Amino acid sequence: MTNVYSLDGILVFGLLFICTCAYLKKVPRINNWLLSEKKGVWGVFYKAAVIGTQLHIAVAFSCLAMAFYVVFLK
Repeated sequence: MTNVYSLDGILVFGLLFICTCAYLKKVPRINNWLLSEKKGVWGVFYKAAVIGTQLHIAVAFSCLAMAFYVVFLK
């Protein structure tokens, strides 16, 4: 179990946040409601979705590496 106060916990949270926002960008109603703002606090969701869609290969490999680390090494 990872906690959010460790470096690996922050990395897991960030990767899951990016993956979730990239997935939510594909849902039309949520895309219009949540990801329409590009600035401010709500802009974080938009920026995470852009990172998830533009760098999908790097994010996928990072998720696999983090899953391997959490399951086998920690």
